[in-house]
Amino acid sequence: MKVELVESLSTDARPEAWRLYTEVFDDLRFRAVRRQVMYRPEFDSVMTDRRVSKCLAQDDGGGLRGLSTFTNDLAAVPLISPEYFERRWPDRFAARRIWYCGFVAVRPGTENSGVFAALVEAMYRAAAPQDGIIGLDLCRHDDQVSKVSRAVRLMLHRLSGDVRAQRADEQAYWLYEFPAA
Repeated sequence: MKVELVESLSTDARPEAWRLYTEVFDDLRFRAVRRQVMYRPEFDSVMTDRRVSKCLAQDDGGGLRGLSTFTNDLAAVPLISPEYFERRWPDRFAARRIWYCGFVAVRPGTENSGVFAALVEAMYRAAAPQDGIIGLDLCRHDDQVSKVSRAVRLMLHRLSGDVRAQRADEQAYWLYEFPAA
């Protein structure tokens, strides 16, 4: 497996990346209230945005097995508040030592192949030497059912020997229904 960081995905590479992304995340369109899945134009925009690094995991034949995005230009991430990070960690924010992971997608059926761990490690290798912070968001389903935050914490602990994880925020969506009397 080859893992590489790229600034932009070529026009030819985007259809395979989009297929992988939708295979992995389409179910979240129906599981999460807040939209977790990009539409195709948004996805293409992220894939060409040079402020956002793309981490590709490819098999020996060049097939895409995993894809993740991360950036230390927090203005490039829609729907997060750079001001939150700036107020909490002003020095790190000013030095661009705060990264945000947009997503990590691993081809279904290859979950235990080390692809996820390789993508997490690539992001760790970018941020850790700079005393950085990496943030990500997870819907409740991914965290409770798939235990993603725990898995990432364990992987990072193995890599660093010391990692502190904390829930930065949580948002709950409430619905009020009015049944007929």
